Amino acid sequence: MMATTMILASARTQVAGFLSTLIYVYILLIFLYIVIQLLFSVGVRPPYSRTSDRVLGFLHDVCEPFLRIFRRLLPSFGMLDLSPMLAIFSLYIIDAVVVQGIIHG
Repeated sequence: MMATTMILASARTQVAGFLSTLIYVYILLIFLYIVIQLLFSVGVRPPYSRTSDRVLGFLHDVCEPFLRIFRRLLPSFGMLDLSPMLAIFSLYIIDAVVVQGIIHG
């Protein structure tokens, strides 16, 4: 009985660590997507670069569906897009609630 409890506790901790890492990586991808978009809008983008197009395409495909949820919720503030801040904040809350819920059962 004690060995089973230890195995389940270890598995629960590993799942919580995996989810926390996954959320952290997604936050980094959103941050990278926003920074690259800002740099490209200023004109730092090299012309006709397939590598930058692929990187931006990947980040767009990964981040945009999640950001779109928050863009529907928030009103437009002109050129200011607050949806990434709200998305990252919600991911931090999910991380705190879900991971702590898994660890403490």
